[in-house]
Amino acid sequence: MKNEHMKVTMITGASGGIGKAIADQLAGRKHDLLLIARNEETLQEQCKLLMQRHGISAHYIAADLSAPETALRVFTEVTLRGLEVEMLINNAGIGSGGDFTAISLQSELNLIQLNISSLVALTHLFLPQMQSRRNGTLVNIASMTAFMPVPYMAVYAASKAFVRSFTQAITEECKPKGVCVLLFSPGLTRTNFNASAGIEGEKALRLRSNHSQAASQTPEQVAVELIKALDEQRNFAISGRRNRIRAKLMALLPSSMIARNIASAYRKG
Repeated sequence: MKNEHMKVTMITGASGGIGKAIADQLAGRKHDLLLIARNEETLQEQCKLLMQRHGISAHYIAADLSAPETALRVFTEVTLRGLEVEMLINNAGIGSGGDFTAISLQSELNLIQLNISSLVALTHLFLPQMQSRRNGTLVNIASMTAFMPVPYMAVYAASKAFVRSFTQAITEECKPKGVCVLLFSPGLTRTNFNASAGIEGEKALRLRSNHSQAASQTPEQVAVELIKALDEQRNFAISGRRNRIRAKLMALLPSSMIARNIASAYRKG
C-alpha cells in the first residue's frame, strides 16, 4: 500500500524576519513545515528548535532563489522527499535603494530573479498539484510599494507591483479550482531588509524607511496579521492599520504625483 505524502507548509526566505515569524506562528498551530533559505546552518538550528518547541515535523532545503535554476531544484527535491505542499508562502525577497544608475546592474537583475522570476516559477510548479487536489493555499508577499512607483527604489517597487498584479490575476484563475490565494502587503517592518538592500543612515531617512523615525511593525506583528487574513480566507490584506489608511489615501492620488513627491523628498534629504 502506498504511503501518503507528508503534508507541509513551505515558506521561502524562512530563516529571518517575516519568514521566520510566520514559521513560528504556523508551527504553534501544528503545521509541519518546509523552510527554504540560503544558510544551511541557520535552517538546521531553526528546524531543531521548532520541532522541540511545537512537536511538529520541520524540514529544510538550503537554496538561493536569486539563481535562475533554483526553483526547479527545490521542486525536484520536494518531489523526491515525498512531501506534499499544502500551502506555499512566497516570502523571499530583497530590496535596493538609491539612484538607479548607481546601483549595480547585476544586483538589480538578481532582485528581479528573486522577487519575480523565482516566485512565478515556484507558483507554476506547485499550483497544478493543488488544483488537481482541489485543495491548497498560495500566499504571495508584496509590499506597500506595490501600490506606487517609488523613485530611488525603482526596481524593488516595480517588482512588488508585478507581484500584486500577478497574484490578483492568479486569484481569479484559482477560484473555480479550490485553491485559496492571498496577496499580503506588509509596510515598513523591523527586519534586516534595509541592511541587505543597502538602505541605511541618510538614505533610509530620505526614503522614510528609518525604523527609529518612521512607523513600523515587528515581524511578529506582521505574521499575526497574515495568519488572521488566512483564517478569514481573505484574498488581499495589508498589514498594519496605518498602512491600510495610507493605501486608501494613495488610491485617490495620481501615481505621477506620488512619484514626484517621493523624489522631491528624497532629494531634499
